[in-house]
Amino acid sequence: MYHWDFGALWPYRHLLLNGLLYTLMFTVACVALGLIVGLAAGLARLSKSVLISGPARAYVELFRCTPVLVQLIWFYYALPVLSGIQISPATASVLALALYGGAFYAEIFRAGVVSIDLGQTEAGQAIGMTKPQIMRRIVLPQAFKRMIPPLMSQSIMQLKNTSLLSVLAIPDLLYQGQSAAHELYRPLECYTIVAIGYFIVLFPATIFSKRLETRLAQQDRS
Repeated sequence: MYHWDFGALWPYRHLLLNGLLYTLMFTVACVALGLIVGLAAGLARLSKSVLISGPARAYVELFRCTPVLVQLIWFYYALPVLSGIQISPATASVLALALYGGAFYAEIFRAGVVSIDLGQTEAGQAIGMTKPQIMRRIVLPQAFKRMIPPLMSQSIMQLKNTSLLSVLAIPDLLYQGQSAAHELYRPLECYTIVAIGYFIVLFPATIFSKRLETRLAQQDRS
């Protein structure tokens, strides 16, 4: 029988809490940048000009169809060789995860805009509004309400993806758990605590996302 001893982790509590803080900080940064990139790429995908929609579609497909772990490694090891600019692990991590998430956010934004009835756009044109005004004042406010549930789900996935940052020695929760495991030789306790840490953050976020989705669905029916 294996003898569990979680008390051995007590001296490492600050290390693990700092790792959780790093995880949350990277999640916020990657989600914020990803939303900006995704909005720009999503609107570009809607353009009738191939010169605008073509590169946006190529970006979306490239990042959606390659593993995020491969992207992390590529940005850290290959991009500096090609650009001649040295990139820190933190910069490579944020850049890779933001662009990866942005590709999924772009499709969410695009689908949300397309879901709005064409009559809304025609009504805006009838009163003399320009296309940017119609998009900003009519289409996006209505579309955003429909986008919230998938945006929340993708943001939760972004938090999960931060567990891959440990491969670049980013001191996130998983990396700190690995460090503690190497010193204590008690990997079961260490990785169990790491899993509990992710669960404590992700479970409330998942519940909030589901309740928000249910509330929005009820508002649409009423």
